[in-house]
Amino acid sequence: MVTARAHLWFGNDKAHEAARFYAEHIPGSSVESVLTSPEGVPGTRPGEPFVVEFTVAGLPVTGLNAGPEFHLDEAFSFYLRVDGQDEVDRYWDLLTSDGGEPGPCGWCKDRFGVSWQVVPTRLEELCGDYTTDANLRAMQAMLRMHKIDVAELEAAYRGD
Repeated sequence: MVTARAHLWFGNDKAHEAARFYAEHIPGSSVESVLTSPEGVPGTRPGEPFVVEFTVAGLPVTGLNAGPEFHLDEAFSFYLRVDGQDEVDRYWDLLTSDGGEPGPCGWCKDRFGVSWQVVPTRLEELCGDYTTDANLRAMQAMLRMHKIDVAELEAAYRGD
């Protein structure tokens, strides 16, 4: 049997804290196991969380506290599809709080350094396959946003 899972290297020793945060706040998330570091592993402290197996919205993830020379970046992100503006607001505010950072086009970074794109399903519907003028107007509106604004997307789609 072959399986795959995301593997995130946390250079800030925050894998376990991040996993617990996601499990508490994002439906379909949980912490499955925490292995502590044995003696002699470079960049780790013996007895501290080392490998954390967790799930984020149904996606299995391995978090590794890998020492300070490794840093998460936007090359990996979670695409968090949500139902509407209320959920966009809720998750955007959650992820950018306590040291998180807003970014362009629905992207943000949480306080652990993990990148997310918080996307309402309506954005996908309005942008379609990018072949109509209305689709392109919605996409252009999204490109000017930080947190996605569904009402503004719909207005752009209509040509208001």
